[in-house]
Amino acid sequence: MLLKTFGWSFAVTALGLVAAVFYGGWQAFGIVAILSVLEISLSFDNAVINAGILKKMNAFWQKIFLTVGVLIAVFGMRLVFPVVIVAISAQLGPIEAIDLSFNDADRYKELVTDAHPSIAAFGGMFLLMIFLDFIFEDRDIQWLRWIERPLAKLGKVDMLSVCVALIVLLVAAMTVATQAHQHGGGHADKASTVMLSGIAGLITYLVVGGLSGYFENKLEEEEEREQEAEEEAKKAGKPVSGVLLAGKAAFFMFLYLEVLDASFSFDGVIGAFAITNEIVLMALGLGIGAMYVRSLTVYLVRQGTLDDYVYLEHGAHYAIGALAGILLVTIQYEINELITGSVGVILIGWSFWSSVRRNKAIEAAGGEGGGSDSKAEVSSGV
Repeated sequence: MLLKTFGWSFAVTALGLVAAVFYGGWQAFGIVAILSVLEISLSFDNAVINAGILKKMNAFWQKIFLTVGVLIAVFGMRLVFPVVIVAISAQLGPIEAIDLSFNDADRYKELVTDAHPSIAAFGGMFLLMIFLDFIFEDRDIQWLRWIERPLAKLGKVDMLSVCVALIVLLVAAMTVATQAHQHGGGHADKASTVMLSGIAGLITYLVVGGLSGYFENKLEEEEEREQEAEEEAKKAGKPVSGVLLAGKAAFFMFLYLEVLDASFSFDGVIGAFAITNEIVLMALGLGIGAMYVRSLTVYLVRQGTLDDYVYLEHGAHYAIGALAGILLVTIQYEINELITGSVGVILIGWSFWSSVRRNKAIEAAGGEGGGSDSKAEVSSGV
């Protein structure tokens, strides 16, 4: 079961790591490995959400998502999107950006370094909004209750996450952006650039979120129509056209999943710029991670164990919040990529350990319930 589900991911991992060694030696190997772990840790909640929707789809649309969806995720969001970011930020054409990355690495790195404040502001705001929308939402299961309970109460204020994000952006523009790091060790005032890029990141998040909400509403409408048609057909004693109904609803599911996947891909792609500017290494690392996310989605669907480790989603979002802060700090200060890459792993590991403790506590108590807030409080240990 494990080999059947993760076989392609294992193969892509081996090929990707070997390619990294040939491309840049063992240092490149380490960077690709860190990026792979980073993408997996940040996208675990994506896999959970995907699995929850994918299990409703028929076999045909599941295959479409796991084939066409992989091509879009790996080659679209993980390869093309980084080139677009560099091209826009450094004011280059896409072909010129790709050519520089291969043929004039020193000049390419200089341009990316000078463009880093705008990249960091854009990505930092996008990631921060993901984290804030999660942390301000009232949830039945809470991990760090001493943080999450009061913030959930504050989250009842409309547009609070947007207000907090704009305050953070303003502070960043007035502090780290005034002495933004440039190539050669120099510094420059990039306050206006950071403000503009940060607002662009915020707008992008709101647009993507709006599209996701639109497709989700369409999905709910189609499911309601499907149920009504099935009930009418049963009353009339007629067979239900399962292929047409399932296909129509599944089509909206597919669109919704692709928008969701794109939105979750932003954090991995943007976060990768905090670790490396090499597009080849970025594509290899994020591509490997994307394959594991797809395999994990299939595994969760087939095993039906989406609720076993309930704090992993929390850990992933805390990792996103930490990465957002790191990106904003790197506008002025250099932070070692090992530190950046380790933050997500530590938080995911901590949330997994807390989930295991919670499950053991519930089992010791007789296995009653399993989704209540009180049990989450007892077993989380925090």
